[in-house]
Amino acid sequence: MQPDDRHFTLRLARDCRDLAAAQRLRYQVFVEELGADGPLVDHAARLERDAFDEAFDHLLLIDTRRDAGALEDVVGVYRLLPGAKLLAGQKFYSESEFDLSVLRASGRELLELGRSCVHADYRRGSALLHLWNSLAEYVLARGIEVMFGAASFHGTDVAALAQPLAYLHHTHLAPEALRVRAIGPQAQPMDLVPIDALDRRAALLGTPALIKAYLRLGGFVGDGAYIDRDFNTIDVCLVMDTAQMSARHRQFYERKKGPSV
Repeated sequence: MQPDDRHFTLRLARDCRDLAAAQRLRYQVFVEELGADGPLVDHAARLERDAFDEAFDHLLLIDTRRDAGALEDVVGVYRLLPGAKLLAGQKFYSESEFDLSVLRASGRELLELGRSCVHADYRRGSALLHLWNSLAEYVLARGIEVMFGAASFHGTDVAALAQPLAYLHHTHLAPEALRVRAIGPQAQPMDLVPIDALDRRAALLGTPALIKAYLRLGGFVGDGAYIDRDFNTIDVCLVMDTAQMSARHRQFYERKKGPSV
């Protein structure tokens, strides 16, 4: 089946079925494609789950031609947690990997992003743009000032990712006021290559498209990466200050195409 924008619907998950459809897509991408695992992953039902799912909003891109009963209609997902929804003592998902103290102390409206994925058949079309346009509406409606979240490189071989990690550190390190830091025994410095030894072409080729897209919109990375062996990734924390985006970036980000959330 070929992607067709006329059949796209974008909305937040409304019930357990919607959440299960999101978890089915996540299983297809993160577990079957990328080799991830976790204590709550349901291999029998093919659902990638974790303890944070109930707290998050789930932005869904739906192809209405696909089988909803079989949980196959969701072809794009974003998991969203506004700081305003956190209960007393509750932590963001990213806090198991990164120290978010500077963000928490800022007093600004925060939004954690995560578990972003698109079905393999839809990655060459406009699916991601539709998700981003609806994410923009979500952000604007809630007065979000800072967005952040873990973004992943596939695999856990640090040496193989030395160029892209060093490139991010040297060229896109967040300012001190937004500089979250990797923590714990799996924290990994990113300045693995001196700045004068960077191979920009190799670094960009080794950087996932989603990370490059955030950087084009004015995003930064925190200090250090985190090796997530369960999920078979090396994670960096992306941070974006919506108030400091350039006019060109803001115009792109705020474009509204297609259905509203």
